[in-house]
Amino acid sequence: MKVVVTEYNTEWPRLFKAEAEHLRRVFGDQLVEIHHIGSTSVPGLKAKPIIDIMPVVRDIRAVDELTENMAELGYEALGEFGIPGRRYFRKGGEHRTHQVHVFAEGSGEIRRHLAFRDFLRAHPEEAEVYGNLKASLALRYPDDITAYMDGKDGYIKRVEAEALKWCASRTEDRQTR
Repeated sequence: MKVVVTEYNTEWPRLFKAEAEHLRRVFGDQLVEIHHIGSTSVPGLKAKPIIDIMPVVRDIRAVDELTENMAELGYEALGEFGIPGRRYFRKGGEHRTHQVHVFAEGSGEIRRHLAFRDFLRAHPEEAEVYGNLKASLALRYPDDITAYMDGKDGYIKRVEAEALKWCASRTEDRQTR
């Protein structure tokens, strides 16, 4: 896969909403909620133009029965794909357009993804740093997605830890009001 990072595209939220509607029909009554995550969900953030979607379902095992329905939408099923408890689907092959990360309600992965997204939305200066890092890595490793991902890893772990603390403090603040 070619690594391409672009400027933020104001169409990304609309593309998320359109695809989320298709996914709502596929997941039906299993669906608890659905979130736009990843870099395309943060206004102003440079990103690979791939819409990341996180459906939250009642029972993760039920998702395995929906693989054929996802294939009808153009998705390839890859199982957990490195994250226990996740069901991962991608669309578009080498020119990927969407990635779906399904978790069961209560999974800690949900909080992690939302904290990172919300932190970057609330801290545009941090989003700019992240976007610039991604753009420089894409230029440095245009044909090596592994090197690109490895180059982001330390940054993501640091900011994710900060984001989780930030979200916890916001929750505590709301509870004491």
